[in-house]
Amino acid sequence: MNDPSKTKLGPPIVGVSKNIERVRELIEHVAGTGLNTVVFGESGVGKEVVAQNLYQKSPRVGKPFIKINCAALPEGLLESELFGYERGAFTGAEQKKKGKFQLAHSGVLLLDEIGDMSLPLQAKLLHVLQSGGEFSPLGSEKEVKADTWVIAATNHDLKRDIEAGKFREDLYYRLNIIKIYLAPLRERPEDIPPLINFYVKEYSQMLNNRNLEKPSPNVIERMCKYSWPGNVRELQNVLKRMLVLGDCSQILDELFNSEKITATQDGAADSSMSQHASLTEIIDLEGANSPDSQSFSLKTAKKKAVEMVEREIISHVLEKTDWNRSKASKILKISYKTLLYKISDLNIVPPEK
Repeated sequence: MNDPSKTKLGPPIVGVSKNIERVRELIEHVAGTGLNTVVFGESGVGKEVVAQNLYQKSPRVGKPFIKINCAALPEGLLESELFGYERGAFTGAEQKKKGKFQLAHSGVLLLDEIGDMSLPLQAKLLHVLQSGGEFSPLGSEKEVKADTWVIAATNHDLKRDIEAGKFREDLYYRLNIIKIYLAPLRERPEDIPPLINFYVKEYSQMLNNRNLEKPSPNVIERMCKYSWPGNVRELQNVLKRMLVLGDCSQILDELFNSEKITATQDGAADSSMSQHASLTEIIDLEGANSPDSQSFSLKTAKKKAVEMVEREIISHVLEKTDWNRSKASKILKISYKTLLYKISDLNIVPPEK
């Protein structure tokens, strides 16, 4: 069994953007406090790296650093993994097992994807935090206590989850004493060149110390113009392919072509659905009584048509997913942040219950 106290140290926070500089400043200020912290950001931006850096700069370094993905396990299994259980607590519990809270005693517990934790389990987590780390393992009447620094990470907008009744407000304020936001890579392209330099060196060692050639300045310039929907994780995978296969231009062409195909498909869907909105409705929205009106223009009419179609599609998907924004964003193939922006911009509101 691996010793959790011998956790491999994570990479440094790489980048030169204002967002990364701010993240570094927060890490320096927060690391020694042990205050509950939430790291926000899209999938693949490096939230776990931020948590590892908090740990490495804290007095708890050298103690256990344990991560658990709250979205990867069903509620019952997640509860037993977090709090442990006694022998016979449930079918298959043949021996006593410590939970992650106990294993992370005197160290750090990273609750990844905290926004996907069920409400009943959120209530139990809140109790643990309020009681200073006291809880009862499953099947036990005795309480144990663990001195664990809880760091949470999520790609959810937890405030909107609170409004939708999917996240406890009291838990949010208990966890969110310190908030660290990691921006998506497309909003900080100036971080791409230093990230490339860092990972080229790392992968050279990983691949048997091969002297791998860094992408040319022209290739790096093109990489800075790509949107990187998978963020740093996608950049890492693309770099590995480039370094091993060497055909950087072809790999980039594939990326940009894929981006264009996605945009074309989205535009085709908009065009198809827009047939449901009548031209008269669009013109009326512009305050025009006829196409001869001076207030009418094709550009503004097209904009209104797209908005009407987007509102219809997004509302339909949200209704089908019971306003689960995470599922809706995946169905719509847009980022969670983009979906939240469109909900606000298009004034889409959940139905009254």
